[in-house]
Amino acid sequence: MAIKAPRGTKDVLPSESGSWQYVEKLMRDMCELYNIKEIRTPTFEHTELVQRGIGETTDIVQKEMYTFLDRSGRSITLKPEGTSPAVRAFIEHNLYNEPLPGKLFYITPVFRYEKPQAGRLREHHQFGIEIFGSKEPSADAEVISLAMDLYRRLKVKNLEININSIGCSKCRAEYNKALKEYLKANMDELCETCKDRFDRNPLRILDCKMDKCKEIVKDAPVIIDYLCEECSDHFEGLKKHLDVLGYKYNINPMIVRGLDYYTKTVFEIISNDIGAQGTVCGGGRYDGLFEECDGPPLPAVGFGMGIERLLLTLQSQNIELPVKNKIDVFIAALGKDAEIKAFNIINDLRKNNISADKDHMQRSLKGQMKYSDKINARYTIILGDDELDKNKVNIKNMETGEQTEAELDKIIDAIKSII
Repeated sequence: MAIKAPRGTKDVLPSESGSWQYVEKLMRDMCELYNIKEIRTPTFEHTELVQRGIGETTDIVQKEMYTFLDRSGRSITLKPEGTSPAVRAFIEHNLYNEPLPGKLFYITPVFRYEKPQAGRLREHHQFGIEIFGSKEPSADAEVISLAMDLYRRLKVKNLEININSIGCSKCRAEYNKALKEYLKANMDELCETCKDRFDRNPLRILDCKMDKCKEIVKDAPVIIDYLCEECSDHFEGLKKHLDVLGYKYNINPMIVRGLDYYTKTVFEIISNDIGAQGTVCGGGRYDGLFEECDGPPLPAVGFGMGIERLLLTLQSQNIELPVKNKIDVFIAALGKDAEIKAFNIINDLRKNNISADKDHMQRSLKGQMKYSDKINARYTIILGDDELDKNKVNIKNMETGEQTEAELDKIIDAIKSII
């Protein structure tokens, strides 16, 4: 039996890669507009970083990590998200000594061992934004704004912004007391994972995907009622900045996100067009992560956006991207002398940034013309002994059928004039 791709992975075929390239280019262009610079981190990190950064009580650390020992016995993990590696790199290279805030983005594969589902694979790709060094709610609003601006440019509709604040360590402690008091009456009904979270991190129970746990917490106290003055002011500041940009949003007290490092702002952007797993972008503030990773006390905020989910959303809304799938010129050559000349011409065309190709399969003239049509050539040139002798060729517009005569030794200029 033929070897197939591992479960939860997907090949991006040539017919699909144009869409990937288009959205990735748009992401890079957007970041340039927002003065955000790219960072590239390794595919794998020391397991300790992932455990300390993401948190021991998260589903990722407990159930979903791809972890192995290397040949020296060191524990290595394929990165399950992009934030902790970016923080590690920022600390390791002393980038906090440069003018702040540090505004970074990445487009990277991430790995999570979970049940594959629509738009969520075991290897998927993430577009992430991180702003390091600012405690201002304007930074929180900016990352949300960039995400929504990207969706606007892609003409994505039916999106909802859901925001919440999960406070800081000070108000979180008060909330945890109230939450644990509420949960005590239903301890026996919680799943085993949530029973373990009860003492270690009860806030994590709100993020459980088990139906019985969802039912138990639906009437639980909400953390927004327990915010300290600083966290409350910050949340009000976020709302004001979103208001001034004209964004509508819902305050959803059940959003806590799936990672332990979050503080204050958490948010999700939801699509109602891709089924139950409707979160297309999520993020928030993580002011304690730098210290957790042995760095200086730096506030930070960011988001992660799954590229597969973005493409799935575009597909569900029948949004066609303006992907170039045509080649400018195809030369159909007849005979060895013509083949050599065609090879020389397509090389010159490419040097002039004109996409060009010829036959490499010894097809007949009819076969070459069919191939030209299949690869969506805009113009086709037939080159044989007669054309070589007369130093003239016809350039055929494949859409209109119109033909333009040109001198062979001036073919580059002729094509430039009509492309």
